[in-house]
Amino acid sequence: MMKIKAWTGAGLLVATLLAGMALAGTALAADTLRIASGERRVNLVELYTSEGCSSCPPAEAWLNGFLQEKGLWSRVIPLAFHVDYWDYIGWKDRFAEARFSDRQYRYQREGGIRTVYTPGMLLNGKEWRRWLNQRPAEADERVGSLSLELDGDRIRARFEALGQPPGALRLHLAVLAFGLTSEVAAGENRGRELAHEFVVVGLNASDSADLSWQASLPEIRPTGATRHALVAWVSEPDSQRPLQATGGWLPKSPGR
Repeated sequence: MMKIKAWTGAGLLVATLLAGMALAGTALAADTLRIASGERRVNLVELYTSEGCSSCPPAEAWLNGFLQEKGLWSRVIPLAFHVDYWDYIGWKDRFAEARFSDRQYRYQREGGIRTVYTPGMLLNGKEWRRWLNQRPAEADERVGSLSLELDGDRIRARFEALGQPPGALRLHLAVLAFGLTSEVAAGENRGRELAHEFVVVGLNASDSADLSWQASLPEIRPTGATRHALVAWVSEPDSQRPLQATGGWLPKSPGR
């Protein structure tokens, strides 16, 4: 149940509620969030990147531009996975994790991409090489609604599929960090200051046969981010291809 303390009357209360609402979700309290995708597929854009890769900054700048998109969270959700396989060439990416590299290699094994490289872009689980000159078109397919409620660090989620029941699905939860910069002192980007948005800094997953989940907010490492967002998507347990996604701004930074 939503509880709100009205300090100066109903007029201010209504104005505050309207100002706080977003297309993809509404912050209900200091540590509560409810978000839902709707039935139409939400595009999930995945960038595989590295601070040690000289061709990655333009791709990250392109991804960062989604902060200005009206359809952020409701029509498109970007993710930046920093991989670690370039760390050996002289600069260790502080956001990189081996499991993000493994995720990209798994896409190759599943046929979603032909080769592993950076910057590597995927749209809804498939390699997307035309990203630089276009934005993803709004999806027409109706697949079902993914809804999520966050209360403190506890999460309840449910996917209401359209059409044939999909069977067991896997829920992926990611915490994204924003407003990050790095001054690179070595490697291919030596001397550059890099700006990062949509950086995946926490990730977990769990399976469910009845398409409802109870989970915890992913643990994250401190990054000095100015704000965070929570993203959820579902896939079949034996495939990384997302079926539906939702996301929204966290009312406050995770207390980790």
